[in-house]
Amino acid sequence: MSEILRCVCVDDEPLALEVMQTLLAIHPEVKIEKTFGHGLEAMDYLKNNKVHVVFSDINMPGVSGIEFARSITDNGCVVVFTTAHQEYAAEAFEIEALDFLLKPISPGRLAKTIKRLSEYFDLRASVQKNNSELSEGSVFIKSDGKLLKVSFTDIWLVEAFADYVKIWTSDDKRIVTLQTMKNMEQGLPSDRFIRVHRSYIVAIDKIASVHSSGIKVGNKEIPVGKNYRDGLMEIVQRLNTIRR
Repeated sequence: MSEILRCVCVDDEPLALEVMQTLLAIHPEVKIEKTFGHGLEAMDYLKNNKVHVVFSDINMPGVSGIEFARSITDNGCVVVFTTAHQEYAAEAFEIEALDFLLKPISPGRLAKTIKRLSEYFDLRASVQKNNSELSEGSVFIKSDGKLLKVSFTDIWLVEAFADYVKIWTSDDKRIVTLQTMKNMEQGLPSDRFIRVHRSYIVAIDKIASVHSSGIKVGNKEIPVGKNYRDGLMEIVQRLNTIRR
């Protein structure tokens, strides 16, 4: 990555912050802008300062790391959790943290995280650069070392797949790319696509039916998360109004 990864570290334990500073100092591609002992302090800082990465503990007094991460979803940065508690892993990845590091953090494990961060921001930069040169009807997707131009009309489903996303197209092909669902959602026009589950984004015009347990897109049954159902029903009602 050509650009230095600017980061902040958040942890209520001063010793843990010292350890992170020591571990990150090994990596010249990373620069610690500031450290914080409380999530609220970090929130205030991020309102006026842009960073690439937030390394945050989870089990903190006042504002937990999970609550803190949810509060900065529009900042453009990614979150890497650093914690001694394995039981938070599922909740951490539900809010699309880029990684989850268990304390004590080994230099080797952190090196893998730094590599992953560099790959993620390189990908995001290349996609944003190419998308800026496109018409409004297409998007570039990096897959298998190539940038593929994909028309919005060909995309009918985006599915979370471990550390990647699968993009299903109208010719029944699947494109796999290293990207978060949040970043993918931001790259698709909201008047044509809707997120219906933490693991699924669907093309609105490809929805065949809506029922109590989910929706049908093509021949595939898709669950609808409780946090997304209201948004889906608003779309359905709006379409019904337009078609009358």
